Amino acid sequence: MSLVDDFVARIEGTCGAEKDVIVVFKYDKKDEAIARIRKNAELKNSIAGIIFELVFRDKSFRVYASGKAIFRSIKDKKELYDLLAGLLL
Repeated sequence: MSLVDDFVARIEGTCGAEKDVIVVFKYDKKDEAIARIRKNAELKNSIAGIIFELVFRDKSFRVYASGKAIFRSIKDKKELYDLLAGLLL
């Protein structure tokens, strides 16, 4: 089982040029996942401490305190998994 699979419950949406992908973290691991992501990515904006706009490897995305992340303009599943692996280290 990979590091990404340890944290991710499911992935919603499709990859493609202008598609958004929603990543839902496992409920029991969401706080750890959010902490790791915030440590590894650059914070651009925080809205009321529950929505975090971040940048990692020139990709902009949002992480929600509820345990979801929305990634924009992801080309394919491999790119998404590479980003998640880097963020969750």
